[in-house]
This record gives sequence, C-alpha cells and structure tokens, in this order.
Amino acid sequence: MLIDIFHDTVCPWCRIGKKHLFDALAQWQEQEVNIRWHPFLLDNTVPAEGYEFRGFMQDRKGIKAEVLQQMFDATRRAGEAAGVKLDFDKIRLAVNTQLSHQLIALAPANVKNDVVEAIYKAYFEEGLNIGDINVIVAIGIAYQMDATELRLQLNERDVVDTVVAESTFARLNSINSVPFFIMNNQVKVNASRSVEVFLEALNSAALLDIPAKI
Repeated sequence: MLIDIFHDTVCPWCRIGKKHLFDALAQWQEQEVNIRWHPFLLDNTVPAEGYEFRGFMQDRKGIKAEVLQQMFDATRRAGEAAGVKLDFDKIRLAVNTQLSHQLIALAPANVKNDVVEAIYKAYFEEGLNIGDINVIVAIGIAYQMDATELRLQLNERDVVDTVVAESTFARLNSINSVPFFIMNNQVKVNASRSVEVFLEALNSAALLDIPAKI
C-alpha cells in the first residue's frame, strides 16, 4: 500500500488526520504500507523569527479575538477526541514551516513518521518555533541524526528547492488544502475525516494496482 500525505506542520487538522490514518492502519494491517510525506507550505512568506500568533491568525482569517478563541476551542476538542493534544495557549508564534519539511525530507525512512510526530508535538504541545534551525536540529538529534551534518544539509540549496517545488507541485495538481491523502495513487481522502473513512479508503485502495506514476 502506497500512501502519499500532503500536510503542513502547523496545521492542527493535519495532525488530527495523521492520527486518524495511523489508527486506521493499526486496525487494518492487510498489506505492508509505504508512506511518503509531501510538504504543503501554507504561508512561506512568514519570516524565520515568526509573527505573533493570535494577531497573525486574526488578520489571516479576518475574525475577532473571541471568534478565534472559539475556533481554537473547537479544534482542541476535535484533537482530544482523536487522541492528540493541541495546546493553542502554548503557541506564541506563527512560524515558517520550510525547515521542518526539510528535516522530514532528510530523516531516515525508518524514523520519518516519528520525526513528523515530533515536529507536531514541538509546535502544538511545547509551543516551539519550528522555523528555528536550533529547534529543528534538536529534533533531528533525538532521532540519531548528526547535528553538524544536519545543519549543513538543511542549508543545501537543493534541499530547500525541493521542498518549495513539491509544495508548488501540489497546488498545480489541484491540492488546495491539507491534509490530503492519496492511496495507491488513486483513492483520495481530503481533510482529517475519521478512522472509519480511512478504513474504507484503505480497503478500496487495496483492490487497485499501483500505477507507474502518482
């Protein structure tokens, strides 16, 4: 089973969707699964130092503070129902996610899923700036990546360009919001959905041959 996941690391619904998918996979266990993570940069204009979080979100969505809080409360409850923590009170900065996606791209295959979860945890539970190279390198170190080599790789032009190009590719192929999941290149699930929806999609995708290209 090939599963392509398009996501951004500051998207709470992406974390919820990831949890629903992985819970579905834990129940399913019909085939070996190969997961490919793809960046979808929600706003790559955010500077490395970030913006004040709540003010940025109010401006972005054009809503008042009390409406934003209601949105956060509803999203937090959805996270709790899925089994993930989303602590919006801890988040101080709206951040640029490009570095976090570069780390995911560089992470060894056997720890890549764990690195994705660690990035989500750093942002949504610890309120860390995942646009800060020191934060990103610390996550990499926790998964046995060499700090010196990782810093060099994160600054390599081809790694940077690949993340931006993949995000652009997604939009050019009519992926306009995340999370977005494609199973065996044909069965698509958009948004965070439910465990049951993912189980149905997995069963449908299992009946298909994988085409040569996504």
